[in-house]
Amino acid sequence: MKISEIVEKKRYSVSFEVFPPKTEDAREGVTRAAREIAALGPVFMSVTYGAGGGTSEYTAEIARDVQDVCGVPMMAHLTCITSTRDRIREQLALLKSKGVENVLALRGDVPEGFELREQNYHHAIELVREIKAFDPGFCVAGACYPDTHPDAPSQREDIRRLKEKVDAGMDFLITQMFFDNPVFYSYMYKLREAGIAVPVHPGVMPIVNAKQMKRTLKLSGTTLPERFRRILDTFGDTPDAMRQAGIAYATDQIIDLFANGIRTVHVYSMNNPSVARAILDNLAGILD
Repeated sequence: MKISEIVEKKRYSVSFEVFPPKTEDAREGVTRAAREIAALGPVFMSVTYGAGGGTSEYTAEIARDVQDVCGVPMMAHLTCITSTRDRIREQLALLKSKGVENVLALRGDVPEGFELREQNYHHAIELVREIKAFDPGFCVAGACYPDTHPDAPSQREDIRRLKEKVDAGMDFLITQMFFDNPVFYSYMYKLREAGIAVPVHPGVMPIVNAKQMKRTLKLSGTTLPERFRRILDTFGDTPDAMRQAGIAYATDQIIDLFANGIRTVHVYSMNNPSVARAILDNLAGILD
């Protein structure tokens, strides 16, 4: 069930990201939402990994549950910045024991007040090498940033570091969310020019309320095109209208990506089955 092999068999496909519960009390609701999204038939799903690894057991459990119960291939996020090498190997062993063989290798954000020591991981490339050393059979994906990583001194340097990660053993890439497709197309040209030849899955987030947009921009550093700013200004104070407009905008992004040669799009679902369903309904005549 390696994702890199599965998507090759599809002409057009959509995958979804979900996040695990932060507490045991929320576990049932998150599991239910993840199963509902899985029932829609995405080509695969990914499960995020909490800051500092705080939800790591939930990540593995949600991935196993959806894969076993719903038959949807799963990819588990794994961040390394706050972990020891022993801790990372424990997580890899846990994922392997649950039949999860797809990993999104991430550096992760440095928590406020965390002191980075020499023995810690410093870059995702170290994690990629660790995963491949632990088990070359893992399918490893990585993250990339059309709007440039917030910590990178320049886009050129960001792409240079990305090339190193890919050369370390990445099978494909998933982008940070973006809202302007021409930015992505320009970025793809630069990646290919730099010799990065692995598949790139663009990441799209349906924005269904204005508050969500503010949080998204703060966390991701993504730029907003004027077209989307006008949508927010016009519909942001009307929940039903903003939901419909946000889903329509994301759908339009995905259709344009497919029309320009992209075969798989990764949708940040925010654990919302109704939004995921609406996106797929809009694409029913296009998807395999």
